[in-house]
Amino acid sequence: MANVQSRQREIICQLASRAWNEPLLDSGLWRHDDIRNNLYDASYLVAASSDSVCSDKLGINSREAMAKAVSVFERVLELQDKNSARDTYGHWPLGLGDKPDEAQPNPLPAELMGVLIVYFQQQYGAQLPESLSQSLNEAIEALYQSAYYREPVKAFNHHEAKYTATKLIFGYRFKDEELLERGRLDLQQTLDRVRTLGLPEYGALPWFWHWIQAFTCAYEIIAVHDIREDLASLLNELWNYRATYYLKGAWTGGRMRSLGHDLPRDGNVAFDYVQFGDFSLPQALTRVEYAGLLFYPAPESAIRTAMNRDLPQIIERVITPAGEDVKRSLHSYLYVDKGFAMGGIRERVKEYDNEQHRWGIDFPLRQDGGVNRLYIMQPGEGYNDGDPRHAGESGQLLFHRNAIIALFPFAQGEDGRLVGVLPKGEWMRTDHSLFGRIDDVFIALYLLHDFTLVEEVDRIALTSRGLDAGGVVVEAVSADTAARKHLNSLKDFMEEMANHNPLWSGGFHQSLRVEYSNLDGEILALTLHEEPQRTRRNMNDTVESEGDVN
Repeated sequence: MANVQSRQREIICQLASRAWNEPLLDSGLWRHDDIRNNLYDASYLVAASSDSVCSDKLGINSREAMAKAVSVFERVLELQDKNSARDTYGHWPLGLGDKPDEAQPNPLPAELMGVLIVYFQQQYGAQLPESLSQSLNEAIEALYQSAYYREPVKAFNHHEAKYTATKLIFGYRFKDEELLERGRLDLQQTLDRVRTLGLPEYGALPWFWHWIQAFTCAYEIIAVHDIREDLASLLNELWNYRATYYLKGAWTGGRMRSLGHDLPRDGNVAFDYVQFGDFSLPQALTRVEYAGLLFYPAPESAIRTAMNRDLPQIIERVITPAGEDVKRSLHSYLYVDKGFAMGGIRERVKEYDNEQHRWGIDFPLRQDGGVNRLYIMQPGEGYNDGDPRHAGESGQLLFHRNAIIALFPFAQGEDGRLVGVLPKGEWMRTDHSLFGRIDDVFIALYLLHDFTLVEEVDRIALTSRGLDAGGVVVEAVSADTAARKHLNSLKDFMEEMANHNPLWSGGFHQSLRVEYSNLDGEILALTLHEEPQRTRRNMNDTVESEGDVN
């Protein structure tokens, strides 16, 4: 396993190679999609031109590479609003369009770029020409004088995390004791919240990495002992949280938000690669940001958690959303084995952009580029074919170890179908059931209604249609566990699990119910009536409990 420095260099070389070989547009930029992408790539090209190992490997002329990077950096800084009389003072446009000089400023780029360019100047300032150093100083001064980050902590989200880091960094840089103290108090408040109630933004990608980058920048920049101690404590909390839901490059469990490049396949993996390094770096990286340029070592507790998956583990948490408009807590359940994890969020919440991902089976990141997540959902607001996110409002779930039951009563006028994603592997079907093997994991998947499958480049797309309800039962076991039950092939597993077909009853206008006997002989039942009822009976059929099912 390569060390951290070599893994960071691998990312630097990959990004710098792209930047070096990509011609500039007439605007002097590489791309007009997002201004931040130009800044990131320019930063990597600076880093590569300052590293003889990387520049030799790429076969680039260090002086020419630095000149190209500096020209893009200067062009990005030119697009900052320098008019102190405007509300957009200090900001950049986000999407640049056809005419970058006419693009309107947006508050988002400054949130992360602000802290990153201070860090960049500290790390690479000695290699930069005087003209760029001066431009950086002017850009940072405009950011400091701007008001975007001078907001109190309320929601404990990624925006406020960056505001807090910005207060600390600018307070320290400009010797603004009042601002530094405000940042210190916000940091302590944030740390207390994370320690006692956790992160309200559960599994929110790529925004979790904005927390990591912002507070790592602050840790590297600020030479005040007690502030650095609090920053280290917060970063340790964040990395322990990440490790809990980590499985060889995958982010497991339910998610508050995910962009298309992280669902149904994890794509934002550069930070994990640098920190843990137990999977191969993909040839195509998304949202790398500063993963190759800044680093905070995760505590040993986080490394142990992330790397030790030999024994199955159940992780249950109560998620406490922030904000007065949120009245209920969310219950997270996750079963983690060495080759897969499964679970999610029991409650359906319509969150920002309707991006809640409630449940699934997660597999380690696959080297072949295929999806590493299995799930089925009812399409909802914002759903588009080919983009399996944005679920519907209905659906009740039962989680119990390595089994999940999901029932979907369709209201009149709703989209009466379920859509799903299956990773590629060895699959066999019988009527309303599917049996598969993904690497060293066996899957039994049962649906209430018939379904169709379409094989795509990186996945198998599933569609199931029903009149008034849909239902899914899924159980996963490792090949080792299956072998202990004398199930050594997918055919063996399918023949056994065909004896476990769920019993479905009811419908939308009456109690909808499913009963399922799992491979261990437990009987799980989910009933939808006025309130969902989740039950489990053990093998001797004498105990009935809701305490062991989520």
